[in-house]
Amino acid sequence: MRYIVVDLEATCWTAPRNSDMMEIIEIGAVCLIGSAGPAVGEFAEFVRPAESPILSEFCIELTTITQNMTDVADPFTLVFPRFVDWIGKEPFRLVSWGGYDLTQFKKDCVRHKIPLPASFENHINLKQEFSRVKKLKPMGMKAALEILGIPLSGTHHRGIDDARNTSMIAQIILPLLKP
Repeated sequence: MRYIVVDLEATCWTAPRNSDMMEIIEIGAVCLIGSAGPAVGEFAEFVRPAESPILSEFCIELTTITQNMTDVADPFTLVFPRFVDWIGKEPFRLVSWGGYDLTQFKKDCVRHKIPLPASFENHINLKQEFSRVKKLKPMGMKAALEILGIPLSGTHHRGIDDARNTSMIAQIILPLLKP
């Protein structure tokens, strides 16, 4: 069984807003060939947001994704099908740190009238599983890495870097889960 470890970055603001306003601006993913790995491929693309195309200063500072990166990116309607094609037809489980990523995929698919593949529902919330296995309260991915003695690699809050880091945790936790 393959595991697709995904991390999304989305538009965000300092002041609270309706979460339905958020749009994906980066899809980062790592493919694990089995529960213990190894990683055999990566997907990393920026996405041009449609409804809020101008990134907030907060979003730029948090993610390090610049306005130019999203301005020259393709829209979700082109990037998401490429992501689905990259995943391929072989069976897989979608893995993310928390439930946010699956929820955001659902929202963006509805916004752009693109069907969410049914296979995405076969999702593992690694944050929840880590907490259960380690008998700890839920925590951020960075704190989980520290507990496991794994250094944070890359830039935190960048989709591909967070997917790589989450995949390191996944290779330890997934083999401990019952099939």
